[in-house]
Amino acid sequence: MPFPNVRLTNRPLHFIYICDCSGSMAAQGKMQALNQAIRQSLPGMVKVARDNPEARVLVRAVSFADVASWHIAEPTAVEQLQWVDLQADGITAMGEALELVASQLTSPPMEERALPPVLVLISDGQPTDNFDAGLKKLMAQSWAQKAVRLAIALGHDANLDVLQDFIGPDAGEVAQIGHSMQGVNKSTRRPLQASNATALAQYIEWASTAVVGAASMPVSRTQGSATQGNIPLPDLPATLIDSIDDVGPVVW
Repeated sequence: MPFPNVRLTNRPLHFIYICDCSGSMAAQGKMQALNQAIRQSLPGMVKVARDNPEARVLVRAVSFADVASWHIAEPTAVEQLQWVDLQADGITAMGEALELVASQLTSPPMEERALPPVLVLISDGQPTDNFDAGLKKLMAQSWAQKAVRLAIALGHDANLDVLQDFIGPDAGEVAQIGHSMQGVNKSTRRPLQASNATALAQYIEWASTAVVGAASMPVSRTQGSATQGNIPLPDLPATLIDSIDDVGPVVW
């Protein structure tokens, strides 16, 4: 039972962006929009971290194009993070990116008492390498199985099947914003499809604030939380669920 006036030592919560930096991301301002969305989300993420002092939010980022590499290699406290813009060029080594993340989800370097990590995969296309092999290596790690895994598709050329494989099975329909849809089940366990810069910014904001907040809550700290399903994700806000007609100057 909890003891009054006893402060728990904070526990690390690793948040990892996995970002497509292939040449197609340079088209229609997608890379610029992604950099701006992540940068603008940081103050909200800092606030969530301060509101949940028992969790220590640490951010990293992987970029993938011809090869995958760490864009932010060291787990960095969100309060100290300064985002350096990603650049677009090359093809789509998504499988290699997942292998890179997998290499850091072992114990060690993961702390045994860490909270389930949050992994956010962002892509506008389809992998040009062995995605299945990369996903297999990722999901062989218990921390990847425990992780909250989210995927954001930029535009309509993204391979939703591989993004769904990354997230895991769900019965919902693909959530879309940026144009009208009727009767869609906006499930957060399906790829979130952003059709423009405004939609992308809203999804990044939601992932970096509401989702981080949920992962920091006591239910996510329960012993034996073996699957991502044990962390109930917050609903998308109404501004994301409701249809929006071509918000923003460019529709992808």
